[in-house]
Amino acid sequence: MNILIIVLMAMLTENFVLSKFLGICPFLGVSRRISTALGMSMAVLFVMLVASLLTYAIHIHILLPLDVSYLQTIVFILVIASTVQLTEMAIQKLSPGLYDALGIFLPLITTNCAVLGIAVLNVDRGYHLLEVLFFALGAAAGFGLALLLFAGLRETMETADIPKSFQGAAIALVTAGILSLAFMGFSGLAPTS
Repeated sequence: MNILIIVLMAMLTENFVLSKFLGICPFLGVSRRISTALGMSMAVLFVMLVASLLTYAIHIHILLPLDVSYLQTIVFILVIASTVQLTEMAIQKLSPGLYDALGIFLPLITTNCAVLGIAVLNVDRGYHLLEVLFFALGAAAGFGLALLLFAGLRETMETADIPKSFQGAAIALVTAGILSLAFMGFSGLAPTS
């Protein structure tokens, strides 16, 4: 039951994009089309899972035994950057179209504070390996859910009659704010920490 609460909490009540406001750059940058939003969601899912597991292992087996946990942020960023680089190379080889569509936002996963945020929260909350895995899955699913919902709304708005002063970034930000308010309705669904 604890695992289910962790997944729901990471996905809905503590959604990294719409509740914690982490990962806004790719959220706004690749949300114009559902296809690119789906590709980014899959890339972030992979990076969050691998980075969470690696940072957890490094923290438990290297940083704590050597009593150098003050280096965690630097080490975590290096792990995330390496994971993103490998993911970028894999996407470039396996799906050149998706690689071109994601453009600069793919390497920007390295600076996506949601990925670093999940690694730090795993350590701060003292999660064990299974909890780390499911927290990463829930957070990545929540990121993907927010990104796909927003992309769907943005695609729909392209055919809507929007006043000139609200077109473009203005309506996107208003829509993101309303979507964030909607996710506030999930507060209380699972306990926050």
